[in-house]
Amino acid sequence: MTHFFLQALAEVGSPSVLGLIIVGVLFGIIGGSIPGFTVTMAILVVFPFTFAMDPVSGVSLMIGVFVGGYSGGIVSGVMLGIPGTPSSITTVYDGYPMAQRGEPGRALGIGIVASFLGTLISVAVLVFFGPLIAGFSMNFRPWEITALIVFALTLVAGLSNGALLKGLLAAAIGLLITTVGYDRNSNLRFDFGLPALSSGFEILPVMIGVFAFSQLLGNIEKLRDEKGGKPPVNTDVAIPYRRILKDMGAQKLNTLRSSLIGSLIGALPGTGGTVANFVSYDQARKFSREPETFGKGTPSGIVASEASNSAVAGGAFVPTLALGIPGDLPMAIMMGVLILHGITPGPLMFEQNPVLVGAIYVSLMVGAVVMVLCNLMLMRWFAKIALIPQQVLVPVVLMLCAIGAYALNNNLFDIWVLFIFGVVGYLLWKAEMPLTPLILGVVLGDNLERQLFRALELDANWLTFLTRPLSALFLALAVASILFSLYQDRKVRARAANTA
Repeated sequence: MTHFFLQALAEVGSPSVLGLIIVGVLFGIIGGSIPGFTVTMAILVVFPFTFAMDPVSGVSLMIGVFVGGYSGGIVSGVMLGIPGTPSSITTVYDGYPMAQRGEPGRALGIGIVASFLGTLISVAVLVFFGPLIAGFSMNFRPWEITALIVFALTLVAGLSNGALLKGLLAAAIGLLITTVGYDRNSNLRFDFGLPALSSGFEILPVMIGVFAFSQLLGNIEKLRDEKGGKPPVNTDVAIPYRRILKDMGAQKLNTLRSSLIGSLIGALPGTGGTVANFVSYDQARKFSREPETFGKGTPSGIVASEASNSAVAGGAFVPTLALGIPGDLPMAIMMGVLILHGITPGPLMFEQNPVLVGAIYVSLMVGAVVMVLCNLMLMRWFAKIALIPQQVLVPVVLMLCAIGAYALNNNLFDIWVLFIFGVVGYLLWKAEMPLTPLILGVVLGDNLERQLFRALELDANWLTFLTRPLSALFLALAVASILFSLYQDRKVRARAANTA
């Protein structure tokens, strides 16, 4: 085994492969930084370039994009309040307020270091616990995945800042959005006679509209209130390295817990970085001694978000390599690279291609190092995004959002979807309705419906969800999450009343 690992290290350490990893990481960071571009789109753009490469070079390039993309989403999230990728949504909660306080360098630094540590921990999990996790994930059939998604949706209780009913209502609206178009049995629903709605709404334009467009409208409203005369608050672009190290020193347990959550959820087929993001953030808030600081610029929230979504990178390879089951779309593309070169992912891959498996491990570790170095060297320039006048920034970002939505399918209708849901998101924001549960409902709605129907097709008895141990456990955790959140919110309100 050591011989194969050293051989993989020699192949990845060659100048050509290292150069590909660096290029991939840089492209991934840039792609993740642009609102709406996403990790998946960055990987799709790079995918054709792997056709003429050998397996190690092609996979290393894709891994570089994968690792860089998951860390790149922090830039627009911190500087603009707009998540660059769906898996960095909760980064906005504390990263953007910290930047608004005049500490963008600190917020970016915490996120980058947390991403680096999350990736390394996930690689360790992949190497040492991969076979165990792969075996555990085999127990997840439609009932367990359905219960897991329900559990993820109940986390809106912990993310709605006391507005539990509004949070659940927003999640229900998100689920309703996913029912537009054909269902599993090819029945057309809620198309309103418009052919463009027959295929439903793409997640990307909806997410960009609800988050990005509504945020831009809010920025325009602030400009009007300020009469266009005030520059952004966060003009301090200094990078406080000592402060960042001190912050991370106090987040050791949070970093480890969030990374393990990301690795475990990444290893479960059909989940991914978005679910890991919400679960980790919710758990960090529940375990915190100061839960009321979440959403106001606490390092704990940034660490939980970035460590978990980056840890998905290592965890997602577990079912892909060991079982041949891609957990999400980026992993499906990664499988395409392997299949293109005549390599079939699965249990036999570890015996037939041990050097390639070792190269994947090494590429993840090298990619993590390259990612943190590139981000730290370029962070000062990323922070200067905050110095751009809002009058210039708003139309430029809106244009980039529209391009990102259009580039998904080269479909003009997606731009209209972005605009319509932007207005809807803005109106919900004005009504103090939390937007995150809505997005979570949109992201998980299709998978929830698919897994629920598969479960009922296999066994029409609803009690099966309670008789299967793992399914019952997740449903119990869902109920416990709501009850605990109600208790926690009541305690926070009582503490606020006592201090008033």
